[in-house]
Amino acid sequence: MQCLEITDLRNRLIRQEETIIFALIERAQFELNPTIYEPGRIPMPDFDGCFSDFLLFRTECLHAMVRRYTSPDEHPFFENLPVPILPHIDYPEVIRETSINVNDRILSLYKSHILPAICRLGDDGQYGSSATCDVACLQALSMRIHYGKFVAETKYRQDLGAYGRIIRDGDRDAILECLTDADVEAGIYRRVERKAATYGRDIDVDGDVGVYKISPAEIAKIYRKWIIPLTKEVEVDYLLLRLDG
Repeated sequence: MQCLEITDLRNRLIRQEETIIFALIERAQFELNPTIYEPGRIPMPDFDGCFSDFLLFRTECLHAMVRRYTSPDEHPFFENLPVPILPHIDYPEVIRETSINVNDRILSLYKSHILPAICRLGDDGQYGSSATCDVACLQALSMRIHYGKFVAETKYRQDLGAYGRIIRDGDRDAILECLTDADVEAGIYRRVERKAATYGRDIDVDGDVGVYKISPAEIAKIYRKWIIPLTKEVEVDYLLLRLDG
């Protein structure tokens, strides 16, 4: 199994911050549009869910055909997707293969908590554009949160003895404590808020800035309340399976 360098891992996570921030900013330009989250409100062929889920499913069908979900850092929201039409790629083994997939929880918290935090209440009729932005947001959130597997593997290799003992004991609280670095997390929240402050306003040619499209503090709150805690749950789940095989 190949080793992922911690600096490379951190750089990837930092790049993902921009992807998430820009995706949330794009979605925030439209109103909440609750119609696209209500099953049956917009009839769709051979699909029983809501319009936003329909577009996500159709997008995943297309992406599955070009082998997106054969990559170890990609996790689909739906099952029974088409088989790839491109040849198989043998990816280097960096993490253990597991069935961990928390996309159902990501989808739920996105609709219940993140969307109401970033979107204005109301219905502007921009259903297709809103749902397209939903796909981008959900895919970015899924990749960031499931990257917890890579984080956990890297931390595990840095201290095999300590992690080995608490994993064998099945002590979730001890594993979580070992994984947690409060200073690093505080730095993430500060960096994300600064990025959101930089990217979240229009700047004209004279350097004048407009109002925030999303409150920078709200972006940091999304990381603090949802993204990082769920990422750490993925890390713990992964480590509990790490000694198998």
